[in-house]
Amino acid sequence: MAVPVWLPPSRPSIRGVAHQRCWVHKMRNILEKVRKRDYDAVKAGAQAIYLAQGRRQAEAAARLFCRRWRREYASMARKLERDLPELLAFFRFPKPLWRKLRTTNIIERCFVDVRRTTRPMVCFVNAQSVDRIIYSIFQRFNLEWKNRALRVFTQAA
Repeated sequence: MAVPVWLPPSRPSIRGVAHQRCWVHKMRNILEKVRKRDYDAVKAGAQAIYLAQGRRQAEAAARLFCRRWRREYASMARKLERDLPELLAFFRFPKPLWRKLRTTNIIERCFVDVRRTTRPMVCFVNAQSVDRIIYSIFQRFNLEWKNRALRVFTQAA
């Protein structure tokens, strides 16, 4: 007997590029609406989704999570189901990259550097001076990252 398979709704990507939602932000959104007594169980259930060994296991964990919490937190379950394709996009890449790809930490780190550099300056002469500073910060990142090889994507991997 064939069992119906639940497939998350899909959203089209821009020019074939997968869109990855940040799990850190999703966890914050999930947990801010949860009662104290359910907090640990909801957290463990949500973590089981992104810590799964593969996409199929993650989808199964998501089904289980939504089934378990739909009655108490219907809105949370609906939003998780809606966002699931973009939350699981990292599974398309090699396993060593999963941890880095499932969050926006690398992007946020760049903006921390921008704030760290610009805050002591207090005021700027004009908008162009701000643009030059921010451009130079990102140009430095580009130069640093340009020569950094990702072992997972090289032939030696």
